Amino acid sequence: MRIEWLRDHPRHIDALAAAHVEAFGRLLPDWTVAQAAGELRSHTQARAIPTTLLALDDAGDWLGSVSLLQEDHQDIRQYSPWLASLCVRPEARGRGVGAALVARCVAEAGALGVRQLYLYCTPALVAWYRGRGWREHAQVTLGPLHVQVMAIGCTGEA
Repeated sequence: MRIEWLRDHPRHIDALAAAHVEAFGRLLPDWTVAQAAGELRSHTQARAIPTTLLALDDAGDWLGSVSLLQEDHQDIRQYSPWLASLCVRPEARGRGVGAALVARCVAEAGALGVRQLYLYCTPALVAWYRGRGWREHAQVTLGPLHVQVMAIGCTGEA
């Protein structure tokens, strides 16, 4: 597995956009695949915010992705920047793809001078993130879901 910038692999944008809407559409019921693809296409720079990292297998197929965003939801703008849209294909789960993407995203944020990075997740994922160094920061309600905002300090270089 290797982790590269989505901007260098635009052929994966449409499939990734569909996966994002499927995974996260409960929070944004009016969000379309076309909108998600447009957002991903706007991530044109490496080592910048916004950007998206892509985990690829040896054949160049995508295994998962994660984004680094300035804002992840209009109702929680007081926290920024964000690790967002961690998405691992079902067939790639349990192989460390998600953990590798999260670690790389945190390192990239640190290299950009970000001191604290946030994410939000459902309660079922809190322990997984806690095991990777994240801590609970706040509980919020976003649409129909109660979510946990988590935070991590960023140090080091990507």
